[in-house]
Amino acid sequence: MKSVAIITARGGSKRIPRKNIKPFLGKPILEYSIEAALKTDVFCEVMVSTDDEEIAQVAKKAGAKVPFMRSEKTSNDFASTADVVGEVIDTYERMGMKFERACCIYPTAPFITPDAIKTAMALLEQEKADCVIPVVKYSFPPQRSVVINNGRLMAKWPENMDKRSQDLEPLYHDCGQFYCLNVESFKRQREIWMENAVPYIQDDINVQDIDTLDDWEIAEMKYRLLRNM
Repeated sequence: MKSVAIITARGGSKRIPRKNIKPFLGKPILEYSIEAALKTDVFCEVMVSTDDEEIAQVAKKAGAKVPFMRSEKTSNDFASTADVVGEVIDTYERMGMKFERACCIYPTAPFITPDAIKTAMALLEQEKADCVIPVVKYSFPPQRSVVINNGRLMAKWPENMDKRSQDLEPLYHDCGQFYCLNVESFKRQREIWMENAVPYIQDDINVQDIDTLDDWEIAEMKYRLLRNM
């Protein structure tokens, strides 16, 4: 089966300027996603979807392809990941290239490993799924959340406050790293989270959101510890 890795890296990041090519422990953070995809040996094409020429040059230098630039329509703040993936798949098909599977990879996810991608892509086939979504369990049960009302703390769900953590249903959230997709299913549904979605459960140690500069510093410290740097 022909598979494509689609790394989404537009140039207009707001909270962390030039986020997708900002140096992370010495090299552009985008390179970590590219290297992980290339090392899997499951993709016949590893490409970067971008609207930014500097990002395109960094991507090519790292070994990815940039066969076309992202359109203005999918480069604004309101374009979804599904919009970007759809544009890439449609453009490739107009070029005469069709893929059965795709893996959408975010450009600021240095904790992604080739093994994680390979395992999730294999799961996509084994489960005959529309998509495989990496998820991680909440470290604290959200059912015991509190809210602030008129300056006072109140239980959001009082009936859960005296329950043991192990008696509450485990809840998970999207890792925000990558998504494995059956292309035909995606073309029908035009969503990343499709009807027949299978989870790939990740360990919390391998997950880190990077949305602020504080997140960035935490991620670098965590990466050093994991890699014994």
